[in-house]
Amino acid sequence: MPAVSGHYSPMIVPEARKKMEAVLGPDYFSTRPEDLVLYGTDASNQPDFRPDAVARPATPEEVAALIRLANEYRIPVIPRGAGSGLTGGALPVRGGLVCVMTRFNRIFEIDADNLIAVVGPGLVTADFQAAVEAVGLFYPPDPASRDFSTLGGNAAENAGGTRAVKYGVTRDYILGLQAVLGTGEIIETGVRTAKGVVGYDLTRLLVGSEGTLGVITRLILRLLPLPESKETLTAWFDDLSDAARTVAALTAARVVPATLEFMDRASIACVDDYLHLGLDRAAGAMLLVETDGPPAQARAEADTVARLCLENNARTVKRADAPEEAEAMWRARRAISPALFRAASGKMNEDIVVPRSRIPEMMVRLDDIGRKHGLQIISFGHAGDGNIHVDVMYERQDPEQTRRARAAVRDVFAATLELGGTISGEHGIGTTKREFIDMEIRPEVLSLMRRVKTAFDPAGIMNPGKIFPGP
Repeated sequence: MPAVSGHYSPMIVPEARKKMEAVLGPDYFSTRPEDLVLYGTDASNQPDFRPDAVARPATPEEVAALIRLANEYRIPVIPRGAGSGLTGGALPVRGGLVCVMTRFNRIFEIDADNLIAVVGPGLVTADFQAAVEAVGLFYPPDPASRDFSTLGGNAAENAGGTRAVKYGVTRDYILGLQAVLGTGEIIETGVRTAKGVVGYDLTRLLVGSEGTLGVITRLILRLLPLPESKETLTAWFDDLSDAARTVAALTAARVVPATLEFMDRASIACVDDYLHLGLDRAAGAMLLVETDGPPAQARAEADTVARLCLENNARTVKRADAPEEAEAMWRARRAISPALFRAASGKMNEDIVVPRSRIPEMMVRLDDIGRKHGLQIISFGHAGDGNIHVDVMYERQDPEQTRRARAAVRDVFAATLELGGTISGEHGIGTTKREFIDMEIRPEVLSLMRRVKTAFDPAGIMNPGKIFPGP
């Protein structure tokens, strides 16, 4: 077997392996080296970890049988969708069984009368959005990974996206779910109705739990009517502070666009080098704004956005005249993450949130932190809800730069909390932020969270090594 840098130990004894394979059949249970390597990585770009086996179940009963065996033999179980998470949530850091949920990819029901859908967690987000939009409905959550991420992965991380400023995040659209707990029990939580307050809200507890409490096997999703129209525009500013003040002005004017994104000077340059779009590289910042609703309302809101941008020193404001122009504007925003690797071989990608009114102050803090540590910090993200993607750039092969990058991340989190924010808006905690979680969460609350996990997962087999600090 090729060497990997993660910890590897043969945790699945032959007897357990034989029983697990019997549950799924040989086509869907693998210990082949190539599969172990493939499912030992995710989008967080951390050193590889290798599981002991990979399972691809297709029913809740199969998941339950695997987890019962994992309990019997004390084998870690790592739920996985598309592996698109950015904090290492799908990494088998202690070996064990990776439970790949991509065969749960059915749409069971789209109920247009009651504005709900019932789906499997392995369904790709963009495919589901296309299916509901074909019948005039709308599923707003749209993480940047929507073309390949799965709905179950979105639920496990409580993914957000560009439309969160107006429509909220994944948690706001999950009415109920089915899950297999760490005990192997299959439970159903929540409702199919607009209201429901019977007992504890276990649905919202499971959403965002990063696979540490159980495996989601079905989702009941809330839908909306598809907006009639949308207007898209970009505004270019000499200075990032002017763009930040524009965001504050929009809030003060009670304008809530469907999306309100920003890019700083460095991210604009990286994207232009990557895609050669002819972007305004002299600009200090760009805002990408979309309004939606009835045509007259969308146009009126777009007019207000354009006016406020110009009043706050925008050098140019460009409005899309056709869907193709709007899509061209979005290409730049969606290309930022891959484009940033042109700036350095490594990036520590954080997703802090501060109150919208504190964005200008946070940007000043980021500049100060970058100078303090001698590293470039590139920022972009969801200005409308204060969610800033902060990329600390460094050379991966340079131990000193790596050390300084980690110190810079801690300073970024400290500044975020001082301004009344949170250290993660949509990426979760996983492995990359677990050492920082106690900066935000008090010891007594972390202790309560651990007790909750024990109730759902007494043996501690569900996605160990995630969220909680410690060895």
